Amino acid sequence: MTVHDDTVENAQATPDLAQPYAELGLRDEEYEKIKSILGRRPTDAELTVYSVMWSEHCSYKSSKVHLRYFGETMTEEMASKILAGIGENAGVVDIGDGDAVTFRVESHNHPSFVEPYQGAATGVGGIVRDIMAMGARPIAVMDQLRFGPADAEDTKRVLPGVVHGIGGYGNSLGLPNIGGETVFDAAYAGNPLVNALCVGTLKVEDLKLAFASGTGNKVVLFGSRTGLDGIGGVSVLGSATFEEGEERKLPAVQVGDPFAEKVLIECCLELYHAGVVVGIQDLGGGGLACATSELAAAGDGGMRVNLDNVPLRAENMSAAEILASESQERMCAVVTPENVDRFMEICAKWDVGAAVIGEVTDEKDRYVVTHGGEVVLDAPPSSIDEGPVYERPFARPDWIDELGERGGVDKQEALSTAWLKMVASPALCSRDYIVQQYDRYVRGNTVQAHGADSGVLRINEETNRGVAIATDASGRYTYLDPNAGARLALAEAYRNVAVTGATPVAVTNCLNFGSPENPDVMWQFREAVHGLADGAAELNIPVSGGNVSFYNQTGETPILPTPVVGVLGVIEDVAKANPHAVPVSEEEFSLVLLGETFDEFGGSVWQDISGAGLGGVPPKVDLANEERLAQFFADAAGNGGVTAAHDLSEGGLSQAVFEMLQASGKGADLDLAAVHEDAFTALFSESASRVLVAVTTDRADALVERAGAAGVPAALIGRTNAEGVLRFGSEQLEIVQLRDAWAATLPSHFAAAHAPNAAV
Repeated sequence: MTVHDDTVENAQATPDLAQPYAELGLRDEEYEKIKSILGRRPTDAELTVYSVMWSEHCSYKSSKVHLRYFGETMTEEMASKILAGIGENAGVVDIGDGDAVTFRVESHNHPSFVEPYQGAATGVGGIVRDIMAMGARPIAVMDQLRFGPADAEDTKRVLPGVVHGIGGYGNSLGLPNIGGETVFDAAYAGNPLVNALCVGTLKVEDLKLAFASGTGNKVVLFGSRTGLDGIGGVSVLGSATFEEGEERKLPAVQVGDPFAEKVLIECCLELYHAGVVVGIQDLGGGGLACATSELAAAGDGGMRVNLDNVPLRAENMSAAEILASESQERMCAVVTPENVDRFMEICAKWDVGAAVIGEVTDEKDRYVVTHGGEVVLDAPPSSIDEGPVYERPFARPDWIDELGERGGVDKQEALSTAWLKMVASPALCSRDYIVQQYDRYVRGNTVQAHGADSGVLRINEETNRGVAIATDASGRYTYLDPNAGARLALAEAYRNVAVTGATPVAVTNCLNFGSPENPDVMWQFREAVHGLADGAAELNIPVSGGNVSFYNQTGETPILPTPVVGVLGVIEDVAKANPHAVPVSEEEFSLVLLGETFDEFGGSVWQDISGAGLGGVPPKVDLANEERLAQFFADAAGNGGVTAAHDLSEGGLSQAVFEMLQASGKGADLDLAAVHEDAFTALFSESASRVLVAVTTDRADALVERAGAAGVPAALIGRTNAEGVLRFGSEQLEIVQLRDAWAATLPSHFAAAHAPNAAV
């Protein structure tokens, strides 16, 4: 069989040929703009490349106008803290002594609904390659997961597949999974969120950027062969809403091979060490079309690519298919001619396929692709890379005010009954069913992982310097107030890092929203961006990069707006990192609550499980309070005195007390009146800027005094006991009762479920 490509010559000769641009996600006006740029109709390959690169996923065409606000609020001081920022594959931060850390979070939502195992697995693979492309060694992953109700039938299909996919890929790579979040809510029933984060380490001088410069430099494709999987992934699957039955869009889902990626990591690192790479780009969404056009657009010349040289694993692939394929475990490098032989030698050593597929030219802003000896694409790479910019209409929805008035909750239930309901709820129950499928300690530098407020990693084994990373989001808070919801996500991630004793230094994000064509959604998005950007400026911490995922909805119903915020902090000595739980010992500890508690139940877990519905306003957030808390813990790291520290978030004080004590078997005698005059509010309110601290009893008064001097409200609220009994007012609970209820929930829903294709 001979492949007959649509060539530039043929496009000129057949100007009126009908083309399936709408099926590729392009609008009428976009198609006309492409014809205007080219001065003719596009070829099939050009149409494919423009549809991929102008998709919402790749071009950010609906979000760019608002994302600029991150740059507008970035001060010189904030920018000075990062080596690479927005626009690069991942943000990079200098942490001292020549060490740098890179981190980023991305979404793989739609593929994970269609085929949960491969969707999640390739989401991990893609974010790992983003980190590799910065010149870094990936060292850990995290994940932010959101599913429909735990008892929903389709959740039994999606969750096991996603979890097996994350574990199967990450474990095979030998990367520890050091934390994350799992949320259940009906809003995600037809559109789960799978957000994957990766962190990597590199020497400052080894930083690599994505550009193709230097006339005559070669373009080398290396890694796995190119096949037919993943075609249409970003242009069709990633930029469309789901209707019933669309979980069967399997051809658009990529297939991953973690063992090929593991070898590719080592190969890349040796290539970097050998100094044979000028620029590099991973092949993820948009495949070769995206990688080569972005490299060309970022360079100082043009590029010619010969698809005849691309190693294929399928026969008779057209130029459009080769360009759009999203086959995994592939990278594209720019290499000087004199280094090509050495580059190929290193690839051969690792048994990694490699081929020279093109070169950098002196034809400024010209990108030419040939196949079968004929030109199938001839276009300005800048026009491919930039894409259109839409100023979508947005408006504050009328229903927000009515929603804000529905904030009441029932506080009549016995405290002990409510506490048991809370820990057993899918919102707060044990995630052991999930996290036990992940390797947390491989590589030997994991200091804290799942269950802790943040993941903590040793970066430099000589100095013991390390990093703490946390990711947080609340769709419920953001639905009630998008600006405050984003600020609360930032505050919680910042606090989770700070309580370890680390200094927060950079932010990343993954903004998950419904259709940008919905003015309500665009208003939510704009407000969330402004909340996050303004909050970062208040904290003087730069946003180093991010990702936008739109069209997360089923039919006309969007998900809860979910801005996932990641914060990275630097800790000078990971051995001194504060744990989140008290140790198993005979020693008793005093419990001190830092921060103030208010009657704040809007968007809370109690509001949800008590059947009150979603309403009211989220907790107030004062980032100056978060700064004071962070400074307090940074100072405490130097002078000791803190046995354990745990932030208060979902579930309030009740959940923090339980999680701090449950593994030790200790109980506690609690003075709820020292927290709030209303005992129910004291236990279950979700007020921000609060941390529970355990300290040896002889140091309790000094800690309270030190907190006061730092401007942090502090109150002694209890003391642990050896009986394993929680006493509060006239009620009591055994810690084992809570632990049993907490541990039973997920196994009861998923123990019999299995993950389709998990053995792939």
